This record gives sequence, C-alpha cells and structure tokens, in this order.
Amino acid sequence: MKVIIAEKPSVAREIAKVFGATTKKDGYIEGKGFTFTWAFGHLLQLAAPQEYGYYGWSVQHLPMLPPKFKLSIRKVKTKDGLIDDPSVKKQLDTIQKLFDEATEIIVATDAGREGELIFRYIYYYLKCKKPFKRLWISSQTDEAIKEGFRNLKPGSDYDTLFNSAHCRSQSDWLVGMNATQALSLSSGIRGAVLSLGRVQTPTLAMICSRYLENKNFVPETFYQVSIHPDKDGQVFKAISSENYKTKEEAQAVLDQVQDVEGGFPQGGHILQVEAKPRKEPPPLLHDLSSLQQEANKRKGFTADQTLTILQNLYENKLVTYPRTGSRYIGDDVFAGVPALIAKLEQHPLFGKQAIALGSATLNKRSVNAKKVTDHHAVLTTGENPHQLSPDQQAVYDMVAGRMLEAFHQDCIKEVTKIVVQSGAKFNASGTVIHTAGWRSVFNDKEDDKKDEENATLPKVTQGENLPITAKALLEKQTKPRPLYNEATLLKALETAGKEIDDEELRYAMKDSGLGTPATRAAIIETLLKRNYIIREKKNLVPTPTGIAVYEVVKNQQIAQAELTGTWEKRLEEIRSGASVTDFQNEIKTYTRAITSELLAQGKSLKIPTAQTSETKATA
Repeated sequence: MKVIIAEKPSVAREIAKVFGATTKKDGYIEGKGFTFTWAFGHLLQLAAPQEYGYYGWSVQHLPMLPPKFKLSIRKVKTKDGLIDDPSVKKQLDTIQKLFDEATEIIVATDAGREGELIFRYIYYYLKCKKPFKRLWISSQTDEAIKEGFRNLKPGSDYDTLFNSAHCRSQSDWLVGMNATQALSLSSGIRGAVLSLGRVQTPTLAMICSRYLENKNFVPETFYQVSIHPDKDGQVFKAISSENYKTKEEAQAVLDQVQDVEGGFPQGGHILQVEAKPRKEPPPLLHDLSSLQQEANKRKGFTADQTLTILQNLYENKLVTYPRTGSRYIGDDVFAGVPALIAKLEQHPLFGKQAIALGSATLNKRSVNAKKVTDHHAVLTTGENPHQLSPDQQAVYDMVAGRMLEAFHQDCIKEVTKIVVQSGAKFNASGTVIHTAGWRSVFNDKEDDKKDEENATLPKVTQGENLPITAKALLEKQTKPRPLYNEATLLKALETAGKEIDDEELRYAMKDSGLGTPATRAAIIETLLKRNYIIREKKNLVPTPTGIAVYEVVKNQQIAQAELTGTWEKRLEEIRSGASVTDFQNEIKTYTRAITSELLAQGKSLKIPTAQTSETKATA
C-alpha cells in the first residue's frame, strides 16, 4: 500500500480525487491501491522548557540551551491548563498505523520549507525508518498533480531544506524563549510576559522607530515662488528652483518676476528645454510579498488576509504555489505562458489586453531560471474561476493582471523639463506617455506623476520669451516620513529596513531580509496579538507596551534588523548545503549575548501593568 501524506485534509481530498480514490475512513481516504492521509498544519513543535527540566521562570535557568531538542504534540488551552491536543494525538495514531503498513511513503505536504518541516517532524516523532519520496509541484491542477507523481523525487533530495527549516525552528525557540524570559524577569513587573523574538523584535523596532521619528518631527516652514507662463494660450506652472527659508527672501524673488500685470508681456525667458524619451520596463511577476503589498494598496487587505485568499485560490487550482519568494519563471514555464494569456481573453477587465498580447512578442524580463528558487512566481493556471467572492476575485485579478503586465511591452514616454528665467530660475516638468505598453493593463496613474504640477507641457523653444500670466508666493512645510502601513512595512522587511525602490535590486537582497514572504504576515499578526502594535486606519502604530519594550531593546542586538537579516541569509545557505553545526553554534553564542544584555537592561522598563496580562505559557 502506498501512503500519501498531505498538509491538510482539503489537499488530500483533491489529490485522492485525481487518483479516483473515494473510500473515506477516519483520518484518511483509500482506493486504487493508495491511501491518502493528512496533517492539519503543525501537529508537532519543539518541546517547552519544562520538558528539558527548566521548571518555572528563573534567572538561574538562563540561558536555556538544550543539548538536544525534543518534539512535543501541539497543545490546546483548557480550564486545567495546556494539554496535548486530543485531535492531534488521534491523527498521529492514524498516521503511525498507515506508515507501519505502507510499502511506500509519498510526501505531499506543501512544497516549501514549512511543508517539509511539518512532514519531517511527524516522520521523526513516529520513529519511522522507511524511505520516502517527495511530490514537488507548483500547482494543484489535476495535470500538475499527475505530472508530479510521474516525477517523484527521492526524499533525501530535500534533506538540506529540512535542515534549514529545523535550524529556523531551533533559533526561534532559543532566541524567543530566552529573550522573553530574560526581559520579563528582569523587568521586575509581577506576572509580566514581554514576548521577544528573532524576527518579531527587529520588526517592532522598525515600526517604533518610524513612529517616534514621525511623532517627534518638527516641521520647518519654507517658501517657494510659482509662475504661470503662457505659450499660445496653453498655460503651465513652473516652481522656483530654490526653496527659501524666509518669506522676505521669497517675496524679493516674487517682486523680480516680470508678469503681464506689471506691464511685461514677454516676462519669462526659456533658458533650457530638455525632452528625453524614456523606456519603462514592465514590473516583475508577483511573489507573495509583492502581491501582499499590492493588495494592501489597492484594497486595504492585510498581509494575512491576502495569504489566506491566495492559499484558497491555490487549493482551488486557480493560481500556482502562493508562498513563493521568486518573481521569475524558467523557460520551461514561459513556454506555457501564451496559453495562459489566451485563457484570459474572455476576462471582463483584461480581455482586450490578452487578445493584443496574443499576437505580440512577449517581454522576457521575468524569465530567468537562475533566479527561480523552490517555486517560480505566482501565475494563473488556466482554470476558469467560478463563483469567487469579491475578495477572491480581486486577488485573482491582481495575479492575472500582473501576469499580463509582466509580459507586455515597455511603456514609452517623454519626460520634459523646462527652465524659465524671470529674475530667478523656475522649473516645469511633465511626462507624456506615447505608448502605454504594460501600463494599459490597469490604467493606473503613475506614482512618479502624482506630484507633477502639469499634466502636459506645451512645445516651447529655447531662447523664446513667454508672457507670465500669474505669479504667487507659496508657503510650505517639510513633512516626516510616513508611518508604516502593511504594504510599506512588507517592502522594508524585504531589505531589512533599507529604503530601496529598484525592484530588481530589492529582489537581489531578499535572502538578507527579515523573515520570508511566507512568514511576514504571521510576524505582523504576532505583534498585533501581543498588543505591541495596533492598526490605526491603514497604519501600523505601536502601543505604549510596544514603545516601552522598544526603548529597552532598541540598542541591543535583538533589535538590529540587519543583524537578524544575516540569519535569514544563513538559513538559505544551509538550504544550499552550508554547515548546520556552525549555524547552531553561532545562534547559541548570540543567545547567550542577548540574554545577558536583556537581564541587565530589563530594570529600566516602564510599562503599564494592565498591558502585561498574557500567561507565561504563550512565550
């Protein structure tokens, strides 16, 4: 009997359906010589401190560095405290029985780091010794599943993926458990549970730092002068090339402007005209993180909402694997793109664009097999969507629309800059799109045009003089950097807080970011659950508790985004075969250092007692 184990019941049912297996049993499905069983997420976790003999919370136990980690059944809260989840125990018993009877085990958990961890923890907890094969697919369509089963991989091919996942799990335990207890105990606040973590704490630090910078920002007033030259009846606006600190300076410039009302019909001299054509390449395909950012901007969806919707679309065979960190596809996948585009010709929003692309040469900017990791970028599958909710339709349309954008032609535009002299120098700029290319898919206004003063500019010639129909003194104030919302925070997490707009350069840094595309939504939700941050309209704002914790840890290693980003890079190197032992030793050294720092710093914590009521079991 061949046993296939999936990550959740719904996926097992879909795979069983492909094989024609329909006999439902308690905890599995069988038929046609196959048995399909499942986990429901993480059935097992690294054991709690007390299982290593660290009973209670005590400074004497810190740092807790178990010589060997144990696995423990997932817990649930009851009136008597935390107990092993009965449903998990039951399912593990079922899996144990099936594994004992199996002639072959096939792993069909999600094809990624966490999916591998979910299976391996079950496999090792049950002390199974049988060899297993791995199903590795990027789509849940029937054909993709069949093709995947025709090309099963040896389980050992994914040992380094498990090593990476296990090291991530261990490092989160070591840093989280020790840092949380060190700060909570040293704070001296009775019953306080002040959760810290390898990734959540630098993320909190980024949010708090930006919030305090914004809150403490003192705006400075400055002045500009604007003029309105007229070219054959087309009036445009130009702004002084300098900002002035005082109103008097600006007024002096304003007085020099030779306007029509002052009796100067030719008051503006065209000093310079610069018109440059510019090719704007299409955006890369979506990975999970970029899609979460777009969904937050367009629809206000949280990162967690977007992931949940996308996972549902994946399980309903409409899009490819959602938790991908790649924005590229290989040539083999590209060969199927024309057929995927043709399937969108009846789409109510994108039909015309799909038809136009059908006869065009497709742009290959997103085609690079060397930049595809475990999974390629998110694509539609060609299956027709039916009866989607409005939110599901919105996310599906973002995937479909981005696919059309990515393979579309460049946007060709002309960027014009005019320098006008009338006493001082004044600048006017404008952009004219000659060929919309990929921008025609969504017809969005360009981000870099939103602040332009002129929708279009007239054709002017260097050396000519134009009448100035109006002039004005403008009083403005400097503005702080905006608070983080989910879209801008996700973007910042990709580069460990570095502000990089170029999407290819940002993508190149993804292995040094905080967390992974698959875990960033959970980081934000954890900070919300801990009452460290709240959502205020679209912004993420720290609570008094969050600020208090930040003030203590802001100069400590645990809050440094770039340092934490290096651990993510190390985990990716382990995926490629780097030493597990070296990483584990480094994490233990790091844990000793941050535990010592926090035990020394905790006494300076000032926090509202009412906001420290979590139970110690959650740490």
